[in-house]
Amino acid sequence: MVAANMGNSFGHLFTVTTFGESHGAAVGGVVDGMPAGIPINIDFIQQELNRRRPGQSKLTTSRKEPDTVTLLSGVFEGVSTGCPIGFIVQNTNQHSSDYDNLRELFRPSHADYTYREKYGVRDHRGGGRSSARITIARCVAGALAKLALRKLGITIHAYTQQVGPIALQQCYNDLDLSLTETNAVRCPDAEVAQQMEQLITEVKAEGDTIGGVIACVVKGCPTGLGEPEFDKLHALLGHAMLSINAVKGFEYGEGFGGVTARGGQQNDAFVMADGRVRTATNHSGGIQGGISNGEDIFFRVAFKPVATLLREQTTVNCKGEEVTFTAQGRHDPCVLPRAVPIVEAMAAITILDCCLMQGIIGRKN
Repeated sequence: MVAANMGNSFGHLFTVTTFGESHGAAVGGVVDGMPAGIPINIDFIQQELNRRRPGQSKLTTSRKEPDTVTLLSGVFEGVSTGCPIGFIVQNTNQHSSDYDNLRELFRPSHADYTYREKYGVRDHRGGGRSSARITIARCVAGALAKLALRKLGITIHAYTQQVGPIALQQCYNDLDLSLTETNAVRCPDAEVAQQMEQLITEVKAEGDTIGGVIACVVKGCPTGLGEPEFDKLHALLGHAMLSINAVKGFEYGEGFGGVTARGGQQNDAFVMADGRVRTATNHSGGIQGGISNGEDIFFRVAFKPVATLLREQTTVNCKGEEVTFTAQGRHDPCVLPRAVPIVEAMAAITILDCCLMQGIIGRKN
């Protein structure tokens, strides 16, 4: 059976198609559906990539990549033309030899076995297409989406809420989110951030890894985004987030934490405020019936510990033999700090796509 969409594209009207492998020549993509006339700030796009790139701190992989983006089309005299925006980021610091001992092995919790079974061939260098390096294309597309959302006054802010057992207890309304970028772990609470950093450092020294949770809030979102049945807004956001490498869970509003409450505690009463209908509380996370209600959209994304451990593990090779191996190379002990901009990017792509479907923003501006 041949699928019409091979899973390399995302979106309905605002779409991104990505290409590339971790140790290939380049990573890139094509964004289609970008409204025309949007000022394109290349420095902003590069800044978003810089937030994702490796080598930012002692908490991330030591791989040094400039991740410099080149826009190939769709921009003229500093604004979007409405035509497809092609872009490319060259890979410049591959150490492919670090993966030679993995050519015939199936690494635990990686895509090695599933890719081999699906395609009959796999790129063992850094995970190939399954590498998190491919998220570069998402960050470029997300930056473009953010530039378009500025016209609507919509902002998106993600932050590290939890690393292992260390978690922020405050609601996002009680945090100064402007502090997110002031520390390496991207947590808007300096004291908790320090505890998270210490834990990641300890885990790294043991050759191990650790996961956590990223929270995200969308402010200024209009009412009416999302479709009633299969394309509910939270379903689209869930699709976007669960497509990110290492993501294991998605929840919005109270999520799983709300199951112990009763309806009388969870219902968001409607009130009149500032001349319009509002909700007195926001347990729904800004989405009701799959459609945005004008309140802040709030969701959380769970990331598993990185699967590559820098210590001996057992596995099976291509011959079906049980063997032991030790991974080499440069890897993140915790994906959370570099995943924050990726979560924002996928949220921006999803929200802009919904704005186009709702007619809130047009192809011509």
